[in-house]
Amino acid sequence: MAQMAPPLSIAHVTPYPWEAEGSAVNTIVERVTRELSKRGHRVLVLAPSRSQDRVRDSRRELRAARGEPHALLRGTDGGTPRVIAVGEVLDVPTTARRRASGLSIDVARTVEELLSTVELDIVHVHEPFAPSTSNAALRHSRALNVGSFHSPNDRLLSTLVARRFVESFFGRLDARTASLPATAELMASHFPGEYSLVADDEDAATEFERIYASLTARRHTPPADEALRERLGERPLIDVDLHMHTDHSGDCATPVELLLATAQTQGLGAIAVTDHNEISGALEARAQAQRSGPHPPVKVIVGEEVKTAEQGEVIGLFIEEKIPRGLSLSETVAEIKRQGGLVYVPHPFDRMHSVPDYEHLRTILDDVDAIEVFNPRVAIGAFNEEAVRFAAKYRVVAGAGSDSHVAQGLGSVRIRMRDFEGPVEFMQSLSDADIVTRPSSLLYVQALKFLQTRATPPSAQRASKARRLRRARRAPGGRRQR
Repeated sequence: MAQMAPPLSIAHVTPYPWEAEGSAVNTIVERVTRELSKRGHRVLVLAPSRSQDRVRDSRRELRAARGEPHALLRGTDGGTPRVIAVGEVLDVPTTARRRASGLSIDVARTVEELLSTVELDIVHVHEPFAPSTSNAALRHSRALNVGSFHSPNDRLLSTLVARRFVESFFGRLDARTASLPATAELMASHFPGEYSLVADDEDAATEFERIYASLTARRHTPPADEALRERLGERPLIDVDLHMHTDHSGDCATPVELLLATAQTQGLGAIAVTDHNEISGALEARAQAQRSGPHPPVKVIVGEEVKTAEQGEVIGLFIEEKIPRGLSLSETVAEIKRQGGLVYVPHPFDRMHSVPDYEHLRTILDDVDAIEVFNPRVAIGAFNEEAVRFAAKYRVVAGAGSDSHVAQGLGSVRIRMRDFEGPVEFMQSLSDADIVTRPSSLLYVQALKFLQTRATPPSAQRASKARRLRRARRAPGGRRQR
């Protein structure tokens, strides 16, 4: 049978002990992985085990591979996948009366270590309910994730702990399959999503291979114009902040002149001004920068952070016309592209911001140019980590920005990249850039934002703005508007 996908590195993960007799899931995992291995894919099976010897041997293999992670995949493309026993755990409950026991820290750490060091294209988890080896794999995967559901009744669902916790990790699934129509109907009623039917039969490997091919085809190809890269290599390195606001945003009190003076003081070579649903601040910043004195001007990228109808916010960079809020996500992206701009997704998984969820983000994936993988205003570090994971598995160019609403936060994260002109050079330079973070106090900058925008009467805000402008004009490197 002709292979439908190029050779991939794949891990199948089962929640059941590999020695479990009568496990239908393990039977299909063994059959599918063997067939995928015969077709030239490099395949691992991750499973708990009842055998201390098997676990001990697997741990020995993991230790030996720490200096050479790909060693675990070596020889797994000839019909014999490698089974890694990640630890000893109790069987997954099979009756409604038995409650799921917590996954041991030892198993979870082993899964995390393996998936963090071995570069995989696909992590395919079976029955990824918590707590289980499959759910741990989904939690720590940095690859494209496929989830397969086999049980045709709610017996397994009734054993779940922290259903909301499980649902949040199901959002990381890039494709979902169900063995039977009844299974798909059951899962969709509890965890809405699209479930492809893949029967547990001899054709399963072919169907899974087709799904893998469709997912990997959506991965981006980073800019790779070698002639342009060589030219950019002769340019100076500059520090860039891609996300900030001025007093043209309703929730910010930073004047444009103060923003530019602070950017100069902070040593930034370029900034993207991205006010909420407004472009006037960015246009004013660019005009002021171009009228600057003898000091090298800060390059200003005109941008806008646009609130879509129901799918969160998206930033347009290198645009010239204001984009109205309230359009759909796809309409907003189309308008950015119409203007020749770049689509930049800010704080994509920060549940404290208005963000597109996984499903919506995947619908515009082909048009996304860059994703913000670090934002210091994100209160929970796991949200930034989720962005890193998403950008990595789809190979989207990574960006970062301070999201500064007060001048004191400007440059708290910066991108070190080659100087550029226009969006094409910008994307090539960004693809080769480094992200540099600095220690900062989220509480401090959030308190300043509150004081400057909500806790101060309007008359006092105007007086404070005037004082800050006078200080900016007197400061070294500050600009006097002509």
